[in-house]
Amino acid sequence: MTLPSGDRMTDASNNAAAQKRQAAEAALGFVEDGMVVGVGTGSTVAFFIDALAGIRHRIRGAVSSSERSAQLLRERGIEVFDLNSAGPLPLYVDGADECDPQRRLIKGGGGALTGEKIIAEASRTFVCIIDESKEVDVLGRFPLPIEVIPMARSLVGREIVKRGGQPVWREGTVTDYGNWIIDVHGWRITDPVALERELNQIPGIVTVGLFARRPADVVLVGNRRR
Repeated sequence: MTLPSGDRMTDASNNAAAQKRQAAEAALGFVEDGMVVGVGTGSTVAFFIDALAGIRHRIRGAVSSSERSAQLLRERGIEVFDLNSAGPLPLYVDGADECDPQRRLIKGGGGALTGEKIIAEASRTFVCIIDESKEVDVLGRFPLPIEVIPMARSLVGREIVKRGGQPVWREGTVTDYGNWIIDVHGWRITDPVALERELNQIPGIVTVGLFARRPADVVLVGNRRR
């Protein structure tokens, strides 16, 4: 029997949620006693925060990539540290909007890409937790988020158009750092390291949502490790 489209969508949504929860719980295996854990942002990370709360007595606390995640951590009794006082982190756990076979990522759909990139750089091990819908052969199906200084929005947009992208201002979104986000459609990103490097040279860009120069070290897809 063929399921109605609404039922198929519900099944897919439930399956994705189950895989997110499995990946989040599997990430607990990387948490060691006494750690300060780097924590990302998003729906999959919310599952990880819930799981982390169950072992909060074993860790010192967490460093958060966003105010949203910091609030969730505090609500669950987990102390939140500033990265400057925490220093280098042994572990960072976060989700992604896309992941290619080399564990390079597109992130920033939730608007926290700058904090996420800083914590990823400060961490020894970056564990990415996703469901299988986020796996792609080539990055770019998901629009690439770019955080920009507000006065540079049009400048950056013109530079993106020169490079064949279609910039769309995420109107109404202001990041934790007071900046705006442009989502770039229409790119098939075959060399994400080079594109990340190139975009970082454009004045006005704060952060690019490509995590290619510093990719994930481990990717957990549901209960499967890559």
